[in-house]
Amino acid sequence: MTLTETPVEQVAKQPVRPPRKRLRYALTVAVFLLPSAVPLLLFTLIPMAGSLWTSLHEWNLITPMRWVGLDNYADLLTSEETHAAFGHTLYFIAGYLPLVYAGGLGLAMLLNRAMKGRDLFRAIYFLPVVTSWVVVALLWKWLLNPASGIVNWAIGLAGLEGPGWWTDPDWAMPSIILASAWKDLGFVMIILLAGLQAIPNEYIEAARVDGANAWQRFRRITLPLLSPSTFFVVVISLINGFQVFDQVHVMTGGGPAGATQVVVEQVYNLTFKYGRAGEASALSWLLFAVVLVVTIFQVRGQRRWVNYG
Repeated sequence: MTLTETPVEQVAKQPVRPPRKRLRYALTVAVFLLPSAVPLLLFTLIPMAGSLWTSLHEWNLITPMRWVGLDNYADLLTSEETHAAFGHTLYFIAGYLPLVYAGGLGLAMLLNRAMKGRDLFRAIYFLPVVTSWVVVALLWKWLLNPASGIVNWAIGLAGLEGPGWWTDPDWAMPSIILASAWKDLGFVMIILLAGLQAIPNEYIEAARVDGANAWQRFRRITLPLLSPSTFFVVVISLINGFQVFDQVHVMTGGGPAGATQVVVEQVYNLTFKYGRAGEASALSWLLFAVVLVVTIFQVRGQRRWVNYG
C-alpha cells in the first residue's frame, strides 16, 4: 500500500473474508446483540405489530375481533373528540416546552459557575427526575388544591384570590404544565450543563477582550455552541410532550369537562372504559405518525440552526 493510492484502491486491496469466517463473524455479532435484541423484539416490535393488526378490527377485549379495515382511522380523523385531544396535547407542548427549556437553561448557567455546594444543588434539582410520576402528580395536586393548597395560601397572603387550578377548566392544563416542567427541569439542566461545559472558555474570554457584554456573549457564542444540546432537548421534550399521560391521569383524569383530555388519555379511555380497543390502537398509530413527521422535520431542519463546529 502506497501513499499515492486513493481510498477506493486501498479498500479494494483489503483481503476478503472467506464465507466461513464471515458467517462466524455474523454469528458473533448476533450473540452480542441478543441481550438487547430479544427484549426489543418481545416487548416492542411484536406488540407494535399486534397493535397495528388490532387497529384494523373492532374489538372489545372479550369477544372475537371483527375486521373493519380502515374504518377506525376514518372515524377518528372525523371525530371532534380526537381533534380536541390533539388540540389539548399541542396546548400542553406549547406551554411545557418553553418553560422547561428556559428553566433548565437558567439552572444550567447558574450551576456552571464556581460556587459552594454546587454538586449538592445539582443533585437536589435532579431529584424530581428520578421520582415516580405518581408521587409528583399527587404532590402537585395537593400543592395546587384550591381550598387547602400551599400555593393558594401564599397567593392569599398577598391579598389575591387564587385560581381553581386543576378543578377549573381554564387552569387545569396550566396546572399540569407547571407540574411537568418542575419534574423535568433537572433532566434539561443536566443536558444543557454538559453542553455548557463543552464550550471552550477561550471563546468567551476572547469575546470579553473584544468588548462584548454578557448578553452579546450569551447570544453570539453560548447559544450557537449550545445548539446541539438544545436540539437534543427539544426533540426529546417534544416526543415526551406528545406522550403525556401519567400526570394528566392522576391530577385530572382528563377533566374537568374534558379540558385536559390528551391523546394518550383518550387511548386509555377507549381501551379500558369503553372497550374500543381497535379505535384505541388506531389512535396510537395516528399519534405515532404525528410524532414521526414532527421528528423528521426537526432532524432535517437542524442543518439551518444547529452548529456542530
